[in-house]
Amino acid sequence: MIKFLSNAWSNFKEYVILCLLVILSLILLSQNQNQKVQKVRAIAFGSFSTVSSVFSNLFNTARITEENEELRKANAELMMQISKLREYGITNEQLRGLVGLKDSSSLPLIPATVVSKSLSLTQHTITLNAGLKDSVKPGMPVINYSGMIGIVHSSSDDFSIVRTLKNVDLKLTVKNERSRIHGIMKWDGEEFIIVNIPKTFDFEIGDRIITSELSSIVPVPLPVGLVQEIDDVETEVFKRVKVKPFVDLLSVENLFIVGIVNSTQKQNLELNFYR
Repeated sequence: MIKFLSNAWSNFKEYVILCLLVILSLILLSQNQNQKVQKVRAIAFGSFSTVSSVFSNLFNTARITEENEELRKANAELMMQISKLREYGITNEQLRGLVGLKDSSSLPLIPATVVSKSLSLTQHTITLNAGLKDSVKPGMPVINYSGMIGIVHSSSDDFSIVRTLKNVDLKLTVKNERSRIHGIMKWDGEEFIIVNIPKTFDFEIGDRIITSELSSIVPVPLPVGLVQEIDDVETEVFKRVKVKPFVDLLSVENLFIVGIVNSTQKQNLELNFYR
């Protein structure tokens, strides 16, 4: 220990003496009441304060930068958590609606989820994770708690392809729930139109449109949409009735397949698909 102290004193005695002298000088400056000495003391302490402030600000800036980085990371994590919670909330709302629909319906309903979508403007189809193993057959209507989505076009063992209302090949027989007038609704690539409606037929904006029992595709009336606009051209015999569907076909994810189809329905379905 004595040898270590001796070596340390030999190597650092100049620095130790300098520090002691600086400390002694500061003590003497603080005790001296001479006006000139006080002025020097004020300048010295002012300079020391300035230097200390600069270094303090540098360290504070580094600490603030680090804290900001941590806060940004925390905000990103919170954003992802909120996004997940919103997604869970939307999914929960859809599932509650489907559960309510199944509880209130006497029809055989097969639950399914959309696994892929074809977003073509004229050939809009969706693929479901239910197929022949789940008793899904072509011609079965597809719905959710809001209304009609489309018709099952083909099925494999595990999957089914559905032609939605936004498919130009699907022409659906519908009727006005208020006036009981029937018509054919189709997607023209831009809008849902009930075609060939004579001007004398009773259609009004806001009328509720449902599936017609005349089509034989569905066993019960299913909600389709509301009359949004009526184009009445004086030079034409017919008017164009535009319909706004109840279901947002682009965002649909969870749904039901109505498990009823018969030979008459299949024949009518083929006529509607290919005429």
